[in-house]
Amino acid sequence: MTYIEFTVDGEPVGKGRPRFTRNGHAYTPEKTADYENLVKLSFRKKYPDFKPILKVIPLSVVICAEFPIPASFCKNARLEIKNGTRKPTKKPDADNIAKSICDALNGLAYHDDSQIVELTVHKKYSSSPCVKVCIGELRGE
Repeated sequence: MTYIEFTVDGEPVGKGRPRFTRNGHAYTPEKTADYENLVKLSFRKKYPDFKPILKVIPLSVVICAEFPIPASFCKNARLEIKNGTRKPTKKPDADNIAKSICDALNGLAYHDDSQIVELTVHKKYSSSPCVKVCIGELRGE
């Protein structure tokens, strides 16, 4: 059974909407493309010789997006973060974070993100912004 776990350092970035040229050609925004490349590099750094999980295997993915604590937060807000009662209800949306991570891992960690049958995304504050990704096979369920 395969279990993959890795971290993408830096502030989480959600998948941006496609942009269009005047001629009507669609392209991926630069910030999105850069972040997806960072996800790929982070994965390859930890798993340099990994072969994608076969397309017939269903997967579970857990993503924990950790955002920097805003400098403007007062002492009470920082205490709420420490106690786990304050969460980032700001952009990017959880689904857009998942989309950028899952799309970046297509053909790298797994054959296609259509294999993902369970997806959980958590957003929280942290003194070390990053995205932690865990991918596991779901066999015999």
